[in-house]
Order: sequence, then structure tokens, then C-alpha cells
Amino acid sequence: MEGTFFCIQYSAAKQFFVCHSAQIAIVMAHTNLPEKTKLENEKEPIPEEDAKPENAERREFMIKAGSVCLGGAVAIPPIAAGIAVLMDPLRRKQGDADFTRVTLLDALTEDGTPKKFTIYADKQDAWNKFPNTAIGAIYLCRKSDGKIDAFNVVCPHLGCAVVFRESERDYYCPCHNSAFDLETGTQAPDSPSARGLDSLEVKVENEGEVWVKFQNFQPGIADKKAIV
Repeated sequence: MEGTFFCIQYSAAKQFFVCHSAQIAIVMAHTNLPEKTKLENEKEPIPEEDAKPENAERREFMIKAGSVCLGGAVAIPPIAAGIAVLMDPLRRKQGDADFTRVTLLDALTEDGTPKKFTIYADKQDAWNKFPNTAIGAIYLCRKSDGKIDAFNVVCPHLGCAVVFRESERDYYCPCHNSAFDLETGTQAPDSPSARGLDSLEVKVENEGEVWVKFQNFQPGIADKKAIV
């Protein structure tokens, strides 16, 4: 009787092991894993509050916003430096006009007849420099006493160029019939110009070199104001 009961128990145990051998093998394998591997495989569940769609969208928005702010902060210094470089020439104050060598004293006659000369100089704007460029023209007149007068050829009325009239012995603007005295540059009483011709500073250096401080002036006004 006992033998028969033992055989029944053994058969039942054998059948249980065969049916559940796969599950038993998984449990045993998991039991033998290193502790680090167990922790990696056992993922911590996501909190229910963070799993909500609106919270996920908020996290994504905050990440993107932080990235934009960080990128902007990194880009500001080079942009600011570039703007400073571009604006630097505009902040520089233009200096006074320099004297320009125009001609030799021997090129001017002593009878008071004016002679026209083109002024060449290095022209510069805020960013570029143009060497030996025509920037205007003048009349030089050498008098018997040795004095030299210099006048800008631009008419102070509206900016046309005056010419020397041999027959009238004066300066004349053909645009609006303005006339100017040969000696002083003063406008004639019937001239529409609000002021006389713009005189310029002259000096003689290096044994006969004539140097002129060339400037342009604002037309159409009574006051003589240099264009900076």
C-alpha cells in the first residue's frame, strides 16, 4: 500500500515539473543574476502624475524653451561684437580739413587773373578710402601785392559751378545769373545768392608751393557753414 502511494506521489511530482519546467528555469536564472543586472532590468515605474499627456507636453515645452534661451545667450556676444565693429566708423568724429598742395606760385600770374584748379585728395567715408580722388575745384588769384585769394567754385545759391568772365572781370553763375566781385567774392546786389563766394585758407610753403585748405559749404543759406 505504501509503495503504491509513493508511486502516485512521484508520478504527480514528475508531471508538475514537466509542465512548469520553463517557469522554474526563468525563476532560477533570475535568482542567479548579479545585483546590478537586476536593478537595470527592473525599471522604476513612471509616476501617474507625470504620465499625464499635459505634463509630458509641459516638460517638452520647458526643454525646448531652455534650449532656445541657452542658444540665444551663446549667440549674443559675437553679434554684439560684430555690431560694434560696424558702428565704430560712424562714431568717429571727422577732423578738420587738411591743407592740400595745389600748384606752384609761378603758375599764377600777378595781374589778378584767376586760374581754376581741381582739388585731389584721399576721399574717405565711414568704411572705405579712395586715394587721389577729385573732391572739388577752386579759383586762385594772385594779386600784385603778393596776396593769394582762393574761392570755392560752387555757387552759394544752389550749388552750380561759377565761371570767370573775362569781359566783366567777375565770377558768374549761369544757372540763376548770380554775379560775384573778382576781388572780394561779394555777390552783386541783384544776385539771388544769399551770400558771396566761399573763400578758403591759403598758405605758401617750401619756397613757392601753394597749399589750400579745401572745404565745401552748405548752399542756399546766408551763413557760411562747412559740410562735415
